[in-house]
Amino acid sequence: MMNMKQYIEIKTNCCQPPQEERQQVNSNQNNLHLPIAVIGAGPVGLAAASHLASYEQPFILLESGSQVGDNILTWGHIQVFSPWKYNMDKSALKLLKKQDWNVPNQDELPTGKELVEQYLKPLANTPEINNSLFMNTKVISISRKNTDKMKTANRAQQPFVIYAEQGNELVQFEAKAVIDATGTWGNPNPANSNGIWLKEEKVIKNQIFYGIPDILGKDKDCYLNKRVAVVGSGHSAINSLLELAKLKEEHPATEIIWVLRKNSVKEAFGGEELDAIEARGALGSRIHNLVDANIFEVVTPFRIQRIHGKEGKIELTGESHGELKTISDIDEMIVNTGNRPDFSYLSELRTSFDTATESVKDLAPLIDPNLHSCGTVRPHGEKELRQPERDFYIVGAKSYGRAPTFLMATGHEQVRSIVAYLSGDYEASEKVELELPETGVCSTNLNAAHSCC
Repeated sequence: MMNMKQYIEIKTNCCQPPQEERQQVNSNQNNLHLPIAVIGAGPVGLAAASHLASYEQPFILLESGSQVGDNILTWGHIQVFSPWKYNMDKSALKLLKKQDWNVPNQDELPTGKELVEQYLKPLANTPEINNSLFMNTKVISISRKNTDKMKTANRAQQPFVIYAEQGNELVQFEAKAVIDATGTWGNPNPANSNGIWLKEEKVIKNQIFYGIPDILGKDKDCYLNKRVAVVGSGHSAINSLLELAKLKEEHPATEIIWVLRKNSVKEAFGGEELDAIEARGALGSRIHNLVDANIFEVVTPFRIQRIHGKEGKIELTGESHGELKTISDIDEMIVNTGNRPDFSYLSELRTSFDTATESVKDLAPLIDPNLHSCGTVRPHGEKELRQPERDFYIVGAKSYGRAPTFLMATGHEQVRSIVAYLSGDYEASEKVELELPETGVCSTNLNAAHSCC
């Protein structure tokens, strides 16, 4: 880890892109000595750093947390769906294999904590990355040097200026390009079905957990023998419910209410045995069995209009079949209604997002959950991820906006293509190197067995 360093000039690549594309890269020769900034030291940010190191590009990696993979550790007790072989970037593996590193069993499913401890931390400690890594560095704004958002003249010739907080100190970095890999986890959607954060929900925040609490571990006392409502129908909600069910086995007084917006709870079960990702299908089957056994009180459809604190309890008012109904006497809530990207520090950059998904605009037709229910997207790279602001890219889960279908390997392919392009290796940037398993059926109808692709 470092505080400052002298950056070397990058090597000139002999390949030349078409004239219109050449204008996208390194528009000012005076900026060549500057680093490329990567924001976020999660799996995709560290993959970007690995590719930059392989091209001998100077870079800085800025992480707001105290350790790499900080967000992942908030759900570190949860097992991911995909085995190790789909969770590790190829360029990162090359760096790790230079070190004394224990390769995980490629076919096993890691937990979030194992992903951090066995892969991300060793990767961050490689000399190629560690010397350019800044921890506890929270980016608060990005702009062009001496150039606000309105100014067009010579805009692309100006370096990026990144403002960040390190403790109580404001620091600045200059960069010739920026790759935003900050993700969306930790910036949750509200429980309110309209997607609006209301004051009443914020007031009782101490009784609400947004994410997947460690119900059988450090957070156990918050939920045992309590009346707990889980809001949401995705895999995060299902993981929360499965752990609550185990807690109820030991503490039968624990009450569990599952609140969904779907017209039928069966819609939340997914493909079950038809899902080509076995671990994901198994989740659907397990929750299906628990619902059939009446372990939960299932309330659906229930579209929350108001969350109200009342004498230390939570009261939910929502619409169900056209009528307003109330769920009362809730002690704790777990909200798993998805996450949304944070654009607050990008206000001085020229960006373009889909108005519905809040994803990178060109990805929206491929990932819109209103149209697609499967977890894959056509392989894409630098060209699809370009922003109006030259040499600025949003990658990883954040590139998908509010769409929940992002896969880690997709992010690895995104940054491979972008880094190749920024390094002048245009041929490599246009190649498709993404290899994924089939990720399930496109319909939740259990009689349908059509592949996603």
